[in-house]
Amino acid sequence: MVQTASDMLPLGTAAPDFDLPDAVTGKRFTLADFDDKPLLLVMFLSNHCPFVVHVRGEVGRLALDYQDSLGVVAIAASDLTTHPQDGPEPMRDLARDLRWSFPYLFDESQQTAKAYHAACTPDFFLFDRERFLIYRGQLDGSRPSNDVPVDGADLREAIEAALEGRPPPAEQKPSLGCNIKWKAGNEPEYFTRSR
Repeated sequence: MVQTASDMLPLGTAAPDFDLPDAVTGKRFTLADFDDKPLLLVMFLSNHCPFVVHVRGEVGRLALDYQDSLGVVAIAASDLTTHPQDGPEPMRDLARDLRWSFPYLFDESQQTAKAYHAACTPDFFLFDRERFLIYRGQLDGSRPSNDVPVDGADLREAIEAALEGRPPPAEQKPSLGCNIKWKAGNEPEYFTRSR
């Protein structure tokens, strides 16, 4: 495991479109499928990463807490030749076991992960009604190695601010997790730059 921080895509960036299959239902989802929600949360996750394992219960709670106003989608993009446990079948089993209320999409080509500048799992991107980026970074300050509670404080603060018409938090801390497992030769420039 290589500890990696978010690349911190510039605020105001327009949400890149995607067209990816849900590991649970097989249905394909695009950005437009979330048009009915005032906010959109795009998360990059993996099944195996201890940083994701540490927060995945809170991710499910947060999605339920804001289900009326927040579109939520999770995306996995790991290379299956090195991490088959992050593939569609294990993704489906995990999403069912955790009763996640949101789609868990598989980005086999890794093009969506690149478009979002996803660097680690978990990595969180919150977009406003017009689908411009208003928050990126950590869920909260909790890590598998510390005693900070897993409560989604940072991301929840950003969601609440947006729903109340306030500006996003000025201080946004990078998420920290396992690096996305890029296919050989497919590592994006922003990822190799940070090595």
